[in-house]
Amino acid sequence: MGIAHDLWLANRDLADASLNCAFVRGIADGSLARDRFSYYVGQDAFFLESFLRAYCVAAAKSPDWQGAQVFHTLATGVLEELELHQSFAHQWGLNLATVRPGRATRQYVDFLLATAWSQPSGITTVAMLPCMKLYAYLGGELARDGIPEHDYSDWIRTYSGEEFAPLVKQLEELADRYGADTAIARDTYRYAMQCELDFFEAAWAEGAKT
Repeated sequence: MGIAHDLWLANRDLADASLNCAFVRGIADGSLARDRFSYYVGQDAFFLESFLRAYCVAAAKSPDWQGAQVFHTLATGVLEELELHQSFAHQWGLNLATVRPGRATRQYVDFLLATAWSQPSGITTVAMLPCMKLYAYLGGELARDGIPEHDYSDWIRTYSGEEFAPLVKQLEELADRYGADTAIARDTYRYAMQCELDFFEAAWAEGAKT
């Protein structure tokens, strides 16, 4: 086991807080108000554009070409995820071009891009890993007893699916390869995981106002 596994175990409290927050529970049983999910889709699309840029910066800073190649593969996965958000937006009449980032989104994006530009690729990988690992965890937990049929089935299906899991594994391998068990790595990972929880909680609170 490497740093990716150790950091995940050290931050399971925040992962489980996300699993049990009102927004994710609403996705689980299909009861989430459409306005809240619509707000989330817009904010997440904005976030993913920055996530894509962070992958590109990490690729440019990669110590070897093999790592750069994996970073670019992962960036392609983000593009596919953005296509999913476009389909949600089209389905519910949301214009992603008009989305403005909320406080939690901006906080997360600023942290992620600042890390990508100022830190080596190992720390950037640690900053990005909570998002990928958490979504795979949430998808797996929500699909544990089978994927229910409701408005959010595709969300659960995507993050519990066989196509998403290898992307998470690739990022974990990069973290183990380039990362180290340092104070900055631990602090970076936990801060990113807290940003994930804040992101869901903001979608619940701010989505109700739209």
